[in-house]
Amino acid sequence: MAVNPTSAPPQLALRGVTLGFGGEPLLTDADLALLPGDRACLVGRNGSGKSTLLKALAGLIEPDSGERYVEPGLTIGYLPQDPALPAGMRVTDYVADSSGERAPRHAVDKVLHRLELEGGRAVDGLSGGEGRRAALARALVAAPDVLLLDEPTNHLDLPTILWLEKMLTGSGATLLMISHDQAFLRAITTRVCWVRRSQVLSHPRGYGDFDRWADQIQAEEENTRAKLSQHIKAESHWLVHGVTARRRRNQGRLAKLEQLRAERRTLLGGGGKASLTAVSGRQSGKLVIEATDLHKAFGDLVVIDKFSTRIQRGERVGFIGPNGAGKTTLLNLLTGRLAPDRGTLRLGTKLDIAVFDQKRQSLNPNETLWRTLVEGGGDSLMVHGRQKHVVAYLRDFLFDERQAQAPVSTLSGGERNRLLLAKILARPSNMLVLDEPTNDLDADTLALLQDMLDRYDGTLLLVSHDRDFLDSIVHSTIALEGDGTVREYAGGYSDYLRQRGAPARSSATSRPAAKARPATPNKAGATVTGARKLSFHESRELAGLPDRIEALTAAKGELEAALAKPELYSKDPAAAATLAAKLEEISAGLATAEDRWLALEALQDAYLRSKD
Repeated sequence: MAVNPTSAPPQLALRGVTLGFGGEPLLTDADLALLPGDRACLVGRNGSGKSTLLKALAGLIEPDSGERYVEPGLTIGYLPQDPALPAGMRVTDYVADSSGERAPRHAVDKVLHRLELEGGRAVDGLSGGEGRRAALARALVAAPDVLLLDEPTNHLDLPTILWLEKMLTGSGATLLMISHDQAFLRAITTRVCWVRRSQVLSHPRGYGDFDRWADQIQAEEENTRAKLSQHIKAESHWLVHGVTARRRRNQGRLAKLEQLRAERRTLLGGGGKASLTAVSGRQSGKLVIEATDLHKAFGDLVVIDKFSTRIQRGERVGFIGPNGAGKTTLLNLLTGRLAPDRGTLRLGTKLDIAVFDQKRQSLNPNETLWRTLVEGGGDSLMVHGRQKHVVAYLRDFLFDERQAQAPVSTLSGGERNRLLLAKILARPSNMLVLDEPTNDLDADTLALLQDMLDRYDGTLLLVSHDRDFLDSIVHSTIALEGDGTVREYAGGYSDYLRQRGAPARSSATSRPAAKARPATPNKAGATVTGARKLSFHESRELAGLPDRIEALTAAKGELEAALAKPELYSKDPAAAATLAAKLEEISAGLATAEDRWLALEALQDAYLRSKD
């Protein structure tokens, strides 16, 4: 296990902690220490105990065994995943009373302004998203020594997430965060704590190095598992064919064999995974949505002003913008659920639309999970054209069978998201409308959702503040500026950032032009618009890129081999850190070279096809 090489004493620590709530322990004899200046993230599968561990560090729950250490005089700010908001208190007072001393009014007003909250409102009148932002403001305002944050980016728009990144990296506070936002974690963290198999593994690099480190650990376990399998095979053969076995069973060796099998089961375990599959229904018409000069206002507030677009079958369109800019309103306009004040909308034929709404309004909190999925009664539902028992289907989405008869109101935010996904994915559709589907999802379920959307061959409209998720999924991005202006850009969020520096064409003209000359998606997710011949310099660059990619791949392999030696971390942690930094640099260069090669290949291919 990698350890932080610094010798500084911890500010906050759990030592030899077991947590189980009377059932199977989430953590067994686990250790976690936060050192001064750490900016760490807590990762692990759904249900592995991340939020529980954060509560134990915050002193909100007592472990079954072990101890909690707190540096004398330490101040701690804590953001829970589902904050309990007091009744009869204004937002200003709730945020200001974050510690033993009341925070200064100017500090409270500053953070409330940045998180778009009105201080005079009653706390118990806030929506779920507003309540989380109020709890985040309460955790931040007192500038504590240590911040424990459970999903801090949920319900924040992109500008606020970027502000939070800058604020946290410059605060000097020690941080431990749980987040599904991988771009956020890469930008902030200097250390990873991985909750795995009831233990906490620590790695002295940021989240950007997590995949390499996790692959290394899993490769080592694979090797151990293979050795155990061979040992089990030998022991089983001895018990069946050995001389002693013909007379009487050797109980000692039987016990040893069972122990080996238990170890192997542990290595093969690690928690369940959600099973997400969207079934495409009948094929829709080629044209899915055609909007011309849509205009929508609420009183004097103009939300959408003269927006036009054409969306065809199979396209994946992302929607971004600040909170309150009108993303959900635009989705409702484009799907015909809201009438425009002016302009025209034409929907295509044979549309079967499945909607994931941000507020989960289609879930009845008083209904059971069973009845939510089987509204007409019975004990099974049709999934992929086959009958499936409701409990088995719930297991696919990581629900325990004991939860089947529990009301929806007992579920956490992430569980409600999974239930809503289960509900809308159970029936065939040819257009998915997903409004903030990633909130409260763990990293594993998020990756599976991304994989499912990659395989989905229908049309997709997606609202999200998750930059990586947008980059990996969408072909074009519609950006709402908040003043009624709506512009459309080719590609994902990163492409939008690159393009917005230049004056963007209005959406009314950009989309038809793009349709006249189709965009060519390449394997890297970039989009090549138009077809032109490569320049002389681009042709030379394309010719040289394979050699560069090969050299970078070889260098990456050498560094990974060096870092795979466990003794390196204990004998020379400084050298390990240097090699890890070099690996991160090489990996980034390799990814850039591969993306550039794919983009130039796609551009050249588009040009050659246009000449045919």
